[in-house]
Amino acid sequence: MKKIILLLVLFVFTNSFVVQENAYTTGEWFKLRIHYGMVNAGYATLEIKEAVKNNKKVHHVVGKGWTVGMTKFFFEVDDNYESYFDKQTGKPYQFVRKINEGGYIKNQEGFFNQEKNTVLVKDYKHKTEKTFSVPDEVQDIVSSFYYLRNHPKIDKLKVGESIAIDMFFDNETTKFKLKFVGREDIKTKFGKVSCMIFRPYVQAGRVFKEEESLTVWISDDDNKIPIRIKASLAVGSLKADLEAFKGLKNSFKVKVEQ
Repeated sequence: MKKIILLLVLFVFTNSFVVQENAYTTGEWFKLRIHYGMVNAGYATLEIKEAVKNNKKVHHVVGKGWTVGMTKFFFEVDDNYESYFDKQTGKPYQFVRKINEGGYIKNQEGFFNQEKNTVLVKDYKHKTEKTFSVPDEVQDIVSSFYYLRNHPKIDKLKVGESIAIDMFFDNETTKFKLKFVGREDIKTKFGKVSCMIFRPYVQAGRVFKEEESLTVWISDDDNKIPIRIKASLAVGSLKADLEAFKGLKNSFKVKVEQ
């Protein structure tokens, strides 16, 4: 369970193209309800703010995840993930990872040098600093989600095709693929929403326990926001559904029931 909340909050990643911002803007916020059957397990939010890095305005995304009710009693999660990334290119400048997942604690900041292809990670819990070499155009776990929403291939994928990506997480670069598996209209609290379905997978034994443990439904419109996420477990599945949103850059499309 340690990484389930994390994976539900931050679930898709990136590649190396120049970003043309059109899917999101400052002020966007949405909330996901994480549940196991009818039982609420927790919530997750992502919000886009504005900040200044290297004397230029950048996106500052704050992601939070937490457990509630009986789930909190048995396994408390209090996660905070942040990323500062360039508005034009999507390249990250800095990430923050401050989490407590059932006593598993991380308190880190990472500082990217995109010219030298390095990232300096400061670990405040262990009081260490270490510099890692990273591939060109690498993303952190938060910036990658926003980068992918504007990926020039995202609307052009055929069923079965994938986008390959590089993501820096847990002091290593993970090679990641996002496979497009089709389209589907799903019922939500807002109405019926047309979605693109993706199945992210990585090398087993790293971030994910299995290569294809997650399925993600993304709105098939100009926003590309998460509508539903499903994580397959040994018994049953854990789900996250869009609970609330505001500040979307584009119209949120809902189909009228006939």
